[in-house]
Amino acid sequence: MKAPRIFLVAAEPSGDLLARETAEAIKAQAPSVELAGIGGGELKKIGIESPIDIAPLSILGLFEGLKAYGTVVKLADAAADAILAFGPDAVILVDSWGFMLRVAQRVRDRDPTIKLIKLVGPQVWATRPGRAKTLSNLVDHLICIHQMETGYYEPYGLPVTVMGNPALSRTERGDRDAYRGKLGLSESEQMVLILPGSRPSEIKRVAPVLMEAAWLLKSERPELRIVAAPAPSVRTQFLADYPNLADWAVVSNEGDNAADIMAAADLALACSGTVTSELAVQGTPFIVGYKTGWMTWVLARYLLYKPEHITLLNIAADDAEIAPEYVQTRFRADIVAERASALLSDAEALRAQIEAQNKALSRMGERDEPAPTIAAQAILSVINVSK
Repeated sequence: MKAPRIFLVAAEPSGDLLARETAEAIKAQAPSVELAGIGGGELKKIGIESPIDIAPLSILGLFEGLKAYGTVVKLADAAADAILAFGPDAVILVDSWGFMLRVAQRVRDRDPTIKLIKLVGPQVWATRPGRAKTLSNLVDHLICIHQMETGYYEPYGLPVTVMGNPALSRTERGDRDAYRGKLGLSESEQMVLILPGSRPSEIKRVAPVLMEAAWLLKSERPELRIVAAPAPSVRTQFLADYPNLADWAVVSNEGDNAADIMAAADLALACSGTVTSELAVQGTPFIVGYKTGWMTWVLARYLLYKPEHITLLNIAADDAEIAPEYVQTRFRADIVAERASALLSDAEALRAQIEAQNKALSRMGERDEPAPTIAAQAILSVINVSK
């Protein structure tokens, strides 16, 4: 009897991580399943070599995406070719709405028998709810993060599984003392962590403001320890942009445990993204910054995006700002540094933010089992594979 075959597609670092975790959960539940995929370093860790380079897909912004449209189409064609060559029973399309939509269309046109499963749905609760209909017409199953998403798909009959937030399932608690000991920090000394983003465009637009804010903090508080932890996907670019960083800050090593670094910080200055939920899991208060292209911002802010805030933790707290956000015109180094300095000087404010973050986490889709385990169960059920 032919072994079941599953093909995973991930286009960005966060999706690559979730794809790897889900693949591991699939193998744990059904060892006979054969896996292949498109992704990056995370999938490569478990022996899944990507036939195409996904680096060009780390695109930020509507108009940046339009400029790269030709590249996206070529990669979608190449992805479909790789999928059809493998001959899977199911394709798992991880996050990255625009690219995955094109891959799904191509696979569906060429082989309608292949099951298409979307892992992480578009943010229909925040922008363009019409995407629910589009997705329902194209895939066989959706595995989403939030319970609040399910109602958008009910009118179209798309089966939906809620897995919860993957960041909450990465339950490893960092060792605060271990990383602070590595830096020679006493508990009374303060450390600020800079998380500058995971996309090249974020290193271009967001990182400079965060780094300048950190420099202003260091200038005001020479005793403050600044640690920059660039994502592996942009580490080379980040280090090239800041060749003299070691003069006033510490750069995390590639082998350092990310959870330990987050847990060690007294405050983080972070690019908006999955990392904010990961910081909250570690009990680290943070300030969020973000900037995109102006036309993308205008369209998103005034025509497409519904919530007041962009951070999931804040949205989960009834769209209230429990973690300070500075976006677009408000995203200035002096403003961020001033807010950070005020927080570092107010232990009670830091404790209150941590408490509010914890309450928001409890509303973000925690489940009895890790999100990848639930996702794997749903995937295997769709292709009728028993454990």
